[in-house]
Order: sequence, then structure tokens, then C-alpha cells
Amino acid sequence: MFRYRYLLLFLLITFDFAYGQKTVTEKGAPVIVNQDTVFEFYTGQGLFTAKERASVINKRLNILISQLDFNPDSLVVKNDTSISTITYKSDLILAITNKDAAASELDRPQLAANYLAILKKKLGHSFESNSIKEQIINVLEAIAVVAVLLILIWVINRVFRLLKFRLLKSWETRVAKLAEKGAPVGYADRLLPIVTNLLRAGRVLIIILLVYLALPVAFLIFPWTKPIATQLLSYVIDPLKDIVKAIIRYIPNLLTITVIYLCTRYLIKLIKFIATEIESGSFTIKNFYADWAIPTYNIIRVLLYAFMFVVVFPYLPGSDSKIFQGVTVFLGVLFSFGSSSAISNMIAGLVLTYMRPFKIGDRVKVGEIVGDVIEKNLLITRIRTVKNEDITVPNATILGGATTNYTSSSQNLGLILHTSVTIGYDAPWHIIHQLLINAAMATEGILKDPKPFVYQTDLNDFNVTYQINAYTAHSHQMSSLYSLLHQNIQDKFNEAGMEIMSPHFTSLRDGNAIQIPEAYISKDYKKPGFKVDKEDKN
Repeated sequence: MFRYRYLLLFLLITFDFAYGQKTVTEKGAPVIVNQDTVFEFYTGQGLFTAKERASVINKRLNILISQLDFNPDSLVVKNDTSISTITYKSDLILAITNKDAAASELDRPQLAANYLAILKKKLGHSFESNSIKEQIINVLEAIAVVAVLLILIWVINRVFRLLKFRLLKSWETRVAKLAEKGAPVGYADRLLPIVTNLLRAGRVLIIILLVYLALPVAFLIFPWTKPIATQLLSYVIDPLKDIVKAIIRYIPNLLTITVIYLCTRYLIKLIKFIATEIESGSFTIKNFYADWAIPTYNIIRVLLYAFMFVVVFPYLPGSDSKIFQGVTVFLGVLFSFGSSSAISNMIAGLVLTYMRPFKIGDRVKVGEIVGDVIEKNLLITRIRTVKNEDITVPNATILGGATTNYTSSSQNLGLILHTSVTIGYDAPWHIIHQLLINAAMATEGILKDPKPFVYQTDLNDFNVTYQINAYTAHSHQMSSLYSLLHQNIQDKFNEAGMEIMSPHFTSLRDGNAIQIPEAYISKDYKKPGFKVDKEDKN
């Protein structure tokens, strides 16, 4: 047997010299002991390629490790003039030629001695790990890992149980305090299951993480399961490494984005300061109203942030991705088609801002709605009526119709309140004028200067329409002022003994009695009757 092996070795060397040295492979063929690469071959030998040569040596080494009486010290190296061999008890393990030495930085005897030292070390450790004693130790270590894992799981369960108990106790105390203050406790009771479920989910996640980390530790104990441990760790470590590398590579772009954001932010702060000063009246700009300051600031802020996003977009991670660009286009189209009414309201809001038809607090009339403006933004205007009804009106509706502002001129010119009465033709018009003016002057909230005035607006078939016009600076009290004015008109006409009634109603009265309260009727008043002339035929 020994002779045949050396004959084979001689044939291999002969083929090497016959065909010359072959090209060195770019990637080495590994020689592996228990999933661990000990060294690599970069050249073939004889008819064998480097990969086939390494495979043959791997099989020989596995046979050696399986022997119960294996002794690494029995590995020896022999150097001849053209070849070096490593044998175990006269059995050939591998041969090193000058071609192998040419692929390294060592000469052939040195390379052979290096391979021998590596094999003794690796095979010795592998044999020790395969021994019964080492296996018993490995099993005990695995049991210890499982025991530690179970203890940690028990501790985690105890900690979360304690947290849940304290949470329930604190929750009951809080609910009791809320109940004492009259607050609805049903909402707090509905939140409790959510919080407890979050605690439970946190506990389960921590336990799963511990089990996942314990598995590689247990697999690393046994040599034949080390690749599994390495694979499990790679599932966690590789993504983390990729994230860290991506963050490091992204730092220059992040610094650029930070500089652009800070410049935009401080520019917006400067514009806000200027707008606030204009609004407060600290300084003015010709033909620029103070109430334009904040809306203009909001518009400029939106434009600056939009410009900042356009500049920053190329620096965002994944901005050059087709998927990212496709999603961006889809969202833009979706926003365009789905917000046409909103966009129209926003544009109307901008136009109304600079038209200045009203401001917050003004008493206005929009369509059939009369009330005070309590909110105004780019989309809607909210009006509170005299009945405390909050009505939301889209800005596009306001822009498309007429708006009456009762407050804008009430302070400098005065708001004119007007109401009408109809009096028969038998009443002197100058007396009616004076009675209406007196009623207006007696109304609290009506200005004495300018003085109220009367218009005769219609000459009807049976009566005349008189309209009293009076100035007021209290536009928000229109309803109460009208009520007081009507009361005073009744009082003044009753005091003058003049009824406010059209003549075509008088035919329905019994005896033509005057239609005013009895307190205003004089004592010598007599109810008139019908005058009948009777001729004496005799």
C-alpha cells in the first residue's frame, strides 16, 4: 500500500514537470476542518485542479479526526529535492510542490512546516472537541445557557407582573379622582385594556429577543453547529452593519440638508419678526395694511418651505429610486384630483385676505347669514349668529356672492339703522317726522350727532310709508337697538294719540275706537260713532 501511494505521488510530479506549471487560480480552494478553513490551495497538482486537490485532502483529514487514537504529534513533514510531504504514520496526507511555494511568499520547506504547524493545532483542537469529555462539557454548557434563559424569562415575567399590578393600582386611584371631579371615567376604563395589551406585547417581544440571542450562544458551544450560530447572528448583525454604513455614507447629505433647513428656518423667523412688527404698528409700509402682515407671512412661509423641499429632495435617501419617484407623482396626481374644491377655497381665501371685506369680530351678512366673524382661514370663514349658531361658510361661496359689513364704517361714519311705518293720509307728515326722530333720539345707543332723519319712501293707495334713519356706532347690538327703536316708536305715537295702522283695517273695528293702549287715551276721549243724516219727510 505504501509503495502504491508513493508511485501515485511520483506520477503526479511527473505530470507536473511534463506539462509545466499551470496558471494560479484567482480564488483559492479551501482546506476545511470542522467548518473552519485552515489554508487554501491556489494551484493544481498533476491531473487534479486546486478544488479537486483540496477535496481529497479534506476527506483524508476527516478520516484522521474520526480515529479514536489520533495523535497530532504523529504528523511529520519530509522534504525531498523537489517535493515536501506531510504524513501521518507513513500515510500521505498532502504534498507541497515548488508551484505551491511560488504562489506564496515562503519557500517549499518553510511552507510545508507552516502547513504542519497549522494542521497540528487545528486537528488537535478538533480531536479534543470530539472527545467524550469535551462533549460532556459542551452539553453542560448548553444546559447552563438554557437555565440562564429560563431564569431571565422568569425574571421578566415577574417584573412585568409587578408593573401591571402597579399600573392597575395607579389606574384605579386616577379613575377615582376623576370620578370625584365629575369627569367621565368610561374613557379611562376603555384605555386600560390598551395599556395592558401594550405591556403584554412588550413582554413577549423581550422574551422572543432573549430566545433568539440565546440560540447562537448555544450553537457556538458545539463545533458542528457553529455555522448555524453564525447564520443566526448574521440575520441581526448584517442589517445593523448595513444601517450603520448607510448612515455614515449619508452624513455629507445630512449635513447639507441641515444647513439648508437652518437657513430657511432663520429666514422665516426674520420674516415673522417683520410681520409681527407691522401688525403691532411699530413701523408701516405704504399701501400695506397691518392686517395683511400675518397672512402674507404665512404665504411666504409656505413658499419658502416648498422651495426648501425642492432643494433638499435630491439629497433625500432613495430620491433617485424609480419607486420613490413614482409614489411622489401618484400622490401629486391624487392631491390634484382630490382637492379641487379645497384648492379653490384656498385661492378664494387668499383673494379675500387682500380684498379685506371683513376681519375677525366684524358683524357681517353673507347671503342670508347675519352674525359675527369668529374665525377666518384659507379654507373657510366661521360666523356666529345672534342666536349663537356657528355657521361655516366656504371661502369660494363668499367670494362668489355679496358680503355686507356692518362694522367697517360704524366707528367713523356710523351705521345707519332704518325701519318703516305706514300712516294714513289724514296724519300731518311733519308731525310723523318729529315723532319718529324723537323715538330715535330716545333710543340708547343711537347717536345724537349726526341727527336722525326721515324719508317718505312710498305714497301707497291708503297710506304713506315713513322711514326713520338713525346712526349708531354699536354694530354688534343691531338686534337690540332695533327692538328698542320699535318700542320707542310705539311709545311716542301712543303718547301723541296717533295710531300706527293703515286705514283699510279701520272698517273692521267696532265703533271706530282708537287702537292705542288705554293708558295713553285722554280722559275726555269719546268713542266716535257713525254720523247719519235723517230727513223729515213731513
